[in-house]
Amino acid sequence: MPNESTIILRIFLTIILCGLIGLERKHYHKPAGFRTNVMVGLGSAIIALTAISIYGTYNESSNVDIGRIVGQIVTGIGFLGAGAIIQARGSVHGLTTAASIWVVAAIGMSIGLGFYLIAVTGTLASLLVLVILGRIEHKFEFKITDESSDRDQSTE
Repeated sequence: MPNESTIILRIFLTIILCGLIGLERKHYHKPAGFRTNVMVGLGSAIIALTAISIYGTYNESSNVDIGRIVGQIVTGIGFLGAGAIIQARGSVHGLTTAASIWVVAAIGMSIGLGFYLIAVTGTLASLLVLVILGRIEHKFEFKITDESSDRDQSTE
C-alpha cells in the first residue's frame, strides 16, 4: 500500500504527464484540452490508488479485484471517448481526441498503480504520435489535396 508521500507523488506526476498531452491538444484547439486530459488522468489514477489502498488495508480478507477495477476504468473511458466523436456532414471528427482521452486514462492508471516507466514512455510515445506524426500526416494530406485539385482543374 502506498504511503502519503507516494500518493502525492503519483497525483502530481499524473498532472504533469497528462497535462503535457492536454497542452498539445489545447495548442491545436481540440475540444478535450489541458484540463480535460488532466482530469481524466487524475480520475484514473485516483481510482487505481483507491483500489490498491483498499486491497492493502483489508489485505486478502477483502473481495477487491484490482484487475476488475482497472477494467471498469477502461470501459468508462470508452463511453467518455464516444462522446467526443462527432459525425457531421458525412464525416467523422474527434477520433484522435477520443483516443487521446483513452491513452491519458491509461497513463493515469499506470501512475496510480506505480508503473512509472510505462507512464513516462507512454506519454512520450503519445506526444510523438500527436506532434511529429501529426505533422507528417498533415503534409501528406495537403499534397494529396493539392494533386487532386490540380487534376480537377485540368479537366475543367
